[in-house]
Amino acid sequence: MTAIRLHPHSDIVAMSTVPIGKRALVVDDDEAVLRLMTHWLTRAGYAVVPCETFEQGKHQLTTSPPDVLLTDLRLGAFNGLQLVILARAQSPETIAVVMSAFDDATLRDEAARCGAHYLMKPFSLTQLLELTNGDTIQEHT
Repeated sequence: MTAIRLHPHSDIVAMSTVPIGKRALVVDDDEAVLRLMTHWLTRAGYAVVPCETFEQGKHQLTTSPPDVLLTDLRLGAFNGLQLVILARAQSPETIAVVMSAFDDATLRDEAARCGAHYLMKPFSLTQLLELTNGDTIQEHT
């Protein structure tokens, strides 16, 4: 288990149990969100492949399926659920998480039918890690 300090002046530490070599594919057309998710997952121990477009994400899924797919729901003219369906077809054990700023019960149900978790923005690192690998944030005393 590895302790990762989330902020240099913080007493909050993430305990990571991500095995070496676990890959996460992050797809989001919002550059700030993409950078943050890449940072969080890298610090948690994942090898992260960031993609800004649906097409880039689709290419990565077909060439090298990840252990975790984290995708925005809305990706221009495309839908992140399309990536989830592709990921699950390529590698059924892939953990899929769909991010959305909208709390839509229909989309939440559709994500579940596709085999994905639905994560409302904004969310915390704790929530993300609980879905991707069951890790939690603990107060360092």
